[in-house]
Amino acid sequence: MQVLLLTHERELERPSNTGQLALTSATSAVVHRIVWQRTDPDPDLLSIVSRADVGLVYPVSEVPTEKSVAHPLSIEACNIFIVLDATWQEARKMYNRSAYLHGVARVSMDSARASRYALRRNQKQGGLCTAECVVEILRRKGQRILAADLESRFLQFNTQNGRPI
Repeated sequence: MQVLLLTHERELERPSNTGQLALTSATSAVVHRIVWQRTDPDPDLLSIVSRADVGLVYPVSEVPTEKSVAHPLSIEACNIFIVLDATWQEARKMYNRSAYLHGVARVSMDSARASRYALRRNQKQGGLCTAECVVEILRRKGQRILAADLESRFLQFNTQNGRPI
């Protein structure tokens, strides 16, 4: 199992980026980052997206109605998860400007709990931040120790600047 963070370049410098939490030594065998390039997509990513066991973690509700929505893929059948690591506005642009993502099977991350991310405004109702998404993937794929470690680090990170969880 792999999680690929397709990261918008602006996220690399943001102190509120939770994707960085998933890139520690504990999860380094599972989580990898590819920096999104609008005009020059990563060749490895382009070769991966056509595989049947790859799923894009991105809400169908965010896809414009004129674009076709790829078929769903169960978490059990997915071995490579692509997570857009960006603000919701940037993630929408990344998806819309990356035709190679449109045909990737969709994995649903309906979490039992609401997002606890408190460091940014304008969060999507029912959406999860990158770290929470990776925690859910790890948990559902049986990687409970990694999930618990990442969740603990996320909760500590989330209390920055005196903001409540």
